[in-house]
Amino acid sequence: MTRHPPSRRHVLRLASGGSAAALLGACASPVRGPAVPVASVIGASVVGVPNERFFPSAPGGLEALEREALQAGERYARSVGVTTRQELPSLNLLSVSGGGENGAFGAGLLCGWTDQGTRPPFFLVTGISTGALIAPFAFLGSTYDPVLRKVYTETSARDILEARGYLAMLYDDALADTAPLFATISRYMDEALLAEIARGYDQGRLLLIGTSNLDAQLPVIWNIGAIAKSGHPKALDTVRRIMLASASIPAAFPPVLFDVTVDGQPYQELHVDGGAFVQAFLYPPAVTRTRRELQAQGRPVAAVRAYLIRNGRLDPEWASVDRRVFTIAGRAISTMIWMSGANDVVRLYNTTERDGVDYNLAFMGSDFNIPLTAPFEQGYMRALFDYGYQRARRGYDWAKKPPFGY
Repeated sequence: MTRHPPSRRHVLRLASGGSAAALLGACASPVRGPAVPVASVIGASVVGVPNERFFPSAPGGLEALEREALQAGERYARSVGVTTRQELPSLNLLSVSGGGENGAFGAGLLCGWTDQGTRPPFFLVTGISTGALIAPFAFLGSTYDPVLRKVYTETSARDILEARGYLAMLYDDALADTAPLFATISRYMDEALLAEIARGYDQGRLLLIGTSNLDAQLPVIWNIGAIAKSGHPKALDTVRRIMLASASIPAAFPPVLFDVTVDGQPYQELHVDGGAFVQAFLYPPAVTRTRRELQAQGRPVAAVRAYLIRNGRLDPEWASVDRRVFTIAGRAISTMIWMSGANDVVRLYNTTERDGVDYNLAFMGSDFNIPLTAPFEQGYMRALFDYGYQRARRGYDWAKKPPFGY
């Protein structure tokens, strides 16, 4: 079996491989504004919209997200010309996982799905990490397939990061600077695209992106449509920074600072890769409580189909591990990351099975055996994009359950 080195280990290696000049740079530690006090975390706001984000693991977080989903359902019902949520046509949900350069698989699959002719519009799209970079374009539909193709077949490491050098391990907040990635995001996430997202939100569709709040140790789900709709002068920059934060691998990439206010007082939050908590999400269990109650009463409910794109493999990748501290630690970390992704696949299956939601899973198979030799290697990403594209173009054989169970 050809082994694919873990993406995050490769990123760390590249990010720390700066020139000798970089080693001689300034050694001042980065500074930040005051963190939000623990009692005020939930009330902190970026653009002043009450539903701009949700804290699903905090008190009241699930209920707030449930309210948002129900209100979206009502808007969606009006947009398609029905009077009740029970009359809604089939609802399609899409979750796009993290996976670094393996996001080329999901991008290719979506483009191939379009050309195959059966790709539906999505009521809900969620994204984490590289999935957060794909999610806005998946949300807006096949018109943006050329963007997905360009991003995942023409992007290289220089469009993602700039190495800082080894001293960054001691004095900085990450081994690399992600200004190139922010510039790449900003090239595509512009005012016109933000306006399209706002229109989708008006129609009752939801685009949610996950990050991790390091100060509060809380997962955060950002309501991108509500932010786009807000008209706030910081809305576009905020969405760009959310996408960057969701893809910011801790230690390799810098955390993203968000300026927030609490009762008029300014603070700052540090956010990193949403994969620190989960690598994929659809909806918290409380969101479907009303649906379950209707089903228990024998009343009709709209058909719901969930599609999960796992940008990675689900089979273990064998490797001979040297007896060295960093090798063992790196292998253990990559194993935990792999297992976290596998657990998400099972968790989402169990949730959809309980709720009567049709489950559909796509993932990289062991038949894709091209090795990754460097982070964001263009040849690898192009081959993986084509792999996902061709499988979907022929009619993707979605798995109806995970290929394993616990």
